[in-house]
Amino acid sequence: MTVHNTFHHLQAKLTGIYDDREAANIADWVMEKITGWKKMDRVVNKQVALSASQQQQLARYTAELLRNRPVQYVLEEAWFIGLRFFVNESVLIPRPETEELVDWILQENYGSKRILDIGTGSGCIPVTLKKKMPEADVYACDISKDALEIATLNARSNGTDILFIDCDILDESASNKLPYVDIIASNPPYIPLKDKVTMRSNVLDFEPHQALFVSDEDALLFYRKIVALALKRLSKGGSVYLEIHEELGSEVMEMLQENGFSQVVLRKDLQGKDRMIKAAY
Repeated sequence: MTVHNTFHHLQAKLTGIYDDREAANIADWVMEKITGWKKMDRVVNKQVALSASQQQQLARYTAELLRNRPVQYVLEEAWFIGLRFFVNESVLIPRPETEELVDWILQENYGSKRILDIGTGSGCIPVTLKKKMPEADVYACDISKDALEIATLNARSNGTDILFIDCDILDESASNKLPYVDIIASNPPYIPLKDKVTMRSNVLDFEPHQALFVSDEDALLFYRKIVALALKRLSKGGSVYLEIHEELGSEVMEMLQENGFSQVVLRKDLQGKDRMIKAAY
């Protein structure tokens, strides 16, 4: 089968699961992974036949995709602000909203800052910040040892030096493990369990629930703990940058203000949803 025919055959199969545009994007990504060619190179070489090994690779990928496994897990890679990250089911797939949070931090900070990312997952936040702010000292923590192994791998593959810390922020002694910093960033679990019914199966069946969900009765649990840590570990004049559930903006802002934070700013994402908060200490 030729490169051209393979792309269209795969796209047609995926259209039963995804809309036309997403199916085409996934097929394009898979073809690039298999052939090593960008889209224009594949146009030039569209009549080239796939090798036997490439056809076997395609068959494996297609089988996984047709059972609704996210393409990022199938290909074991995700892209975040131009950087490649290894991902599997031990970590969340990096999202565009988190890219916006990191962009916000980069717009407002430079130089030798000390930065802590809480709940680092794949390490996309600290690795990108260190890559873009090489003079910064960057730290990151997570409760998952598997996630920390993946984050360490991603830091190494992207040429960044980051100190990763095994830490459960719900533990009262967590602050003892963490450094004093100028910036705290976090994309913590914030989806109420009740929202499961509205979520796509490729998220529910494959992404780590520990990193996604929080009890309906205490949706602010992780924000409360992050604020408590910030009061102990954030330098005067430092800032926190948080990704939030779109329905929690006012509550998180109020919590920050009640704990002495100022210049609290709620920002919308590109979809027009309240998804990010910054506050100064």
